Amino acid sequence: MSLFNISIQELAQHLINGLTLGGIYALIALGYTMVYGVLKFINFAHGEILMLGTYCGLFVFNSLKTNSSNPIIIFAFFIVAMLIAMIFSAMLGIIIEKIAYRPLRKAPRLAPLLSAIGVSIILMNLSAVLFGTKSKKFDYPFDNTALNFLGISITPHQILIMIVCIILMVLLKVFVDFTKLGKATRATSENQKVASLMGINVDFMISLTFAIGSALACCAGILIALEYKVYPTMGTMAGLKAFIAAVVGGIGNITGAMLGGLILGLLETFGVVILGIPQGLKDTIAFSVLIIILLIKPSGILGKNVREKV
Repeated sequence: MSLFNISIQELAQHLINGLTLGGIYALIALGYTMVYGVLKFINFAHGEILMLGTYCGLFVFNSLKTNSSNPIIIFAFFIVAMLIAMIFSAMLGIIIEKIAYRPLRKAPRLAPLLSAIGVSIILMNLSAVLFGTKSKKFDYPFDNTALNFLGISITPHQILIMIVCIILMVLLKVFVDFTKLGKATRATSENQKVASLMGINVDFMISLTFAIGSALACCAGILIALEYKVYPTMGTMAGLKAFIAAVVGGIGNITGAMLGGLILGLLETFGVVILGIPQGLKDTIAFSVLIIILLIKPSGILGKNVREKV
């Protein structure tokens, strides 16, 4: 039994590959959509925060793993390194927001956008000076030999991506929908002035938004690095694709960012297989999807059309 000359096993294999790739996009896209939901601008330094957080995780993991050869302890060190890197990225996101964005909060929208691009370039070049332009390998904290089940191959790395993405997305959704801080975040997103009058510390909520988005991006970066190494420009394309995922799902909508990431991952994977697009040109799929979405439904799949007074 086949579809487009693809067997059911191959179809399932590509589905798994697409979902793991989409989960990565979704984690990064959440940072874009949370910042846009609160401040209504795109943090184009998001990819560079991902990159620096990944470097932090790499250095922490390399310094810890030398103390043991036990695979369980090494994996525990990996989790510790990831948590430390996420905290580092959260703090970096807060610092960038306070220095580069907060003073421009009342400026025309073009000003914080240009500031974000400037921060992105500074961080990218700073990392190249500090760490060099040569890529660094992030060793697997486990044996990544593929497991075969009913003709379908899945690696422990893919399983880790799925588990981490599901856990973090569920935790974020619970946080935003059912906690006081989450409700305060939504209130700040709706109207900062009214939220402030209701006793909500708007500055704190904005910093918290940057912290959460940056931490999620760092986690995604480390998961990417296990497969593709660490280098100063690693956050550029990943950030652009995650931004596209956020737009596809509906920028400013958390569920939309998750959905957009998964859709983009699946489209990229099946586009290569079904349409015969060369692997090296698969990035064109993401940008083609962006153009189509902007032409058909600019607000995204779950986004709402909002009229803006000028």
